[in-house]
Amino acid sequence: MDLSIIIVSYNTKEFLRNLLSSIGENISISIKYEVVVVDNASDDCSVEMIEKEFPQVKIVANKENLGFSKANNIGLKKTDKSRYILFLNPDTLLEKGTIEEMTRFMDDHPDCGASTCKVIMLNGEIDDATHRGFPTPWNAFTHFSGIFKLAPGSKLLNGYYMGWENIDKVHEIDALAGAFMLVRRKAGEEVKWWDEDYFFYGEDIDFCFMLKKKGWKIYYVPTVSIFHHKGASSGIKKISEGSSSATRETKIRITKSRFNAMKIFYRKHYQDKYPKFLTSFVKLGINIKLWYSLKRI
Repeated sequence: MDLSIIIVSYNTKEFLRNLLSSIGENISISIKYEVVVVDNASDDCSVEMIEKEFPQVKIVANKENLGFSKANNIGLKKTDKSRYILFLNPDTLLEKGTIEEMTRFMDDHPDCGASTCKVIMLNGEIDDATHRGFPTPWNAFTHFSGIFKLAPGSKLLNGYYMGWENIDKVHEIDALAGAFMLVRRKAGEEVKWWDEDYFFYGEDIDFCFMLKKKGWKIYYVPTVSIFHHKGASSGIKKISEGSSSATRETKIRITKSRFNAMKIFYRKHYQDKYPKFLTSFVKLGINIKLWYSLKRI
């Protein structure tokens, strides 16, 4: 088996149908692959749709929403011993040649633990979440304060999105997004896969941080691309507000999870590296952003 594709879904039936169709239409017969869908207790008949229309897909139907990390770990247990694992969001669409090029890239770069392609959103722009620096206190401050806009191509001011890199050329990055995350199985096993302390958001950055600690490289490969609606499950992204079916309750839960992920990441990776006063400042900033985001829902 060359590739195992794992998709975690939550109330994204129509997006999921389109994605599964695009997988079948755009992956060459030269690639031996399998698809595993882990459904987090959707109430939109997603599971029934897969069973009826895509009988070749392996399905795990969770009885409750277990979050992204735990669902991915469950999906991994259902895979054969493939060389690579592709974690793919249900609101994405594959394009012809993308999988072949990405697996070829991984074959040619044995030091690569994970990679991503160019991820294009509804408005035609690149999803900058797939081209990230690690959220150090400084990187987070320059980003959330908006200071990075003064010099978006600066290493000093835009470390959050690595704005000085040429996004049309292959290069190393700190972190990519779980929307399209191709992982070498050996590398994933070394970091013991996903940290289940994260419910939704932040887990992909943590995964990349752990890969880097183990000496693996992470690459951005813009020679091929996919399409990403972005935020179909969460409903908290402006770009997909009109197409998401997320309830207000879901948006609140996801927003809280997003900011809790920031706290988990800081506590796990940075708290012992910085003075206590800075830690207090970081926590205060996260809480203020959480309050403001909840107020807007």
